[in-house]
Amino acid sequence: MVLGGAGIGAQQRRRRRLRGSGGDGGAAAAAAAAGRDPPSAPPLTAYDVSYFNAYANLEVHEEMLKDRVRTESYRSAIMQHQKFITDKVVIDVGCGTGVLSIFCARAGARRVYAVDASLIANQAKQVVEDNNLSDKVIVLHGRIEVCYSCFLDVEIEETVDVIISEWMGYMLVYESMLESVIFARDKWLKPGGLILPSHASLYMAPVTNSERYHQSIDFWHNVYGIKMSALIPFAKLTAFEEPSVETIKGENVLTWPSLVTEVDCYTVRVQELKTITAKYEFSSMLQAPLHGFAFWFDVEFNGPELPVLNYYYNQLTSGSLSQDQHPHSSGHLRKRPKSEEAVILSTAPEDAPTHWQQTLVYMFDPIQLEEGQIVEGSVTISQREEHSRFLNIRLEFNSGGRSFEKVSVLR
Repeated sequence: MVLGGAGIGAQQRRRRRLRGSGGDGGAAAAAAAAGRDPPSAPPLTAYDVSYFNAYANLEVHEEMLKDRVRTESYRSAIMQHQKFITDKVVIDVGCGTGVLSIFCARAGARRVYAVDASLIANQAKQVVEDNNLSDKVIVLHGRIEVCYSCFLDVEIEETVDVIISEWMGYMLVYESMLESVIFARDKWLKPGGLILPSHASLYMAPVTNSERYHQSIDFWHNVYGIKMSALIPFAKLTAFEEPSVETIKGENVLTWPSLVTEVDCYTVRVQELKTITAKYEFSSMLQAPLHGFAFWFDVEFNGPELPVLNYYYNQLTSGSLSQDQHPHSSGHLRKRPKSEEAVILSTAPEDAPTHWQQTLVYMFDPIQLEEGQIVEGSVTISQREEHSRFLNIRLEFNSGGRSFEKVSVLR
């Protein structure tokens, strides 16, 4: 990967998720059904163009498809919710090679709009044809927010029953693709419709990783008998200035994790994703050096709570609720099934590794912790103004009578 967001390299392939596209014709009907105005499309920026172009690279899709935890979790969730998919209309936002669209078609979907802003859509169309599903899966090329088809003279002129998308980025919200899912939800999803995944949780925990520090920093003390300690300050900047995407183990984690944020895909609004702030307090379970903080996420695939949504839909159609009280409003909580009933895709260090790995924010110098020592502070994750797909990360904490701060950018 080229750090700074210029491209995708072999060392770490940082994902540049596609924001898909579909047709525009059903927008007014879907919006009216939920008592809301059709959402307006954000402008296309040069960053967006670069982002979409990166996803035309098949190597990126190969990495995701070879992630069996990811792909099989989605397939299991689709089959678990088959009763919501059979004979229904589905949008796959950011379809890539079309694998999730094909899973849905094989689960009995009447029609699937497979939507992608990258030129990988050309290959997806061929994959659909080769699997004899062209009568069910319609591949559309472009942003979900603009909605056009370069393959077929077709627009989405109907509401949909299901939205499926693999939108998660590093630290869950990197790449801002969830905003495209929200756009599709507000534009096309029927009241009581299904969103997969339905919920997500972002966690953080302090970590120790002496091996990583040794490889990146201690190496410079003696290089083939040559003293290069003068390079250590530069080495620290090179290794730890930006967050690092890597795989750690449960033994690296010093405490139980803290919840940073939860996302309900049925209700979340775009504005809620602009800035996420959370406070934390950890008690170290070990005497060990604190090297930084790790972030990871879980997503759940829960079915819709139909009685709740149908109640709101009936109230909307009778005129008893105002537009800001529609079923997708963040002001209304949905009852969630018990977690053991849902398929859960986890990227936690103690679980099977995924291509997301974990995101590490390292301190420039380790901090020695005693067993039971308290680490407390706050984290703020915000979208960069000039490029909303990148994240500003600010960590502030106190421990042992000292205060610390680390500011970095996930590019």
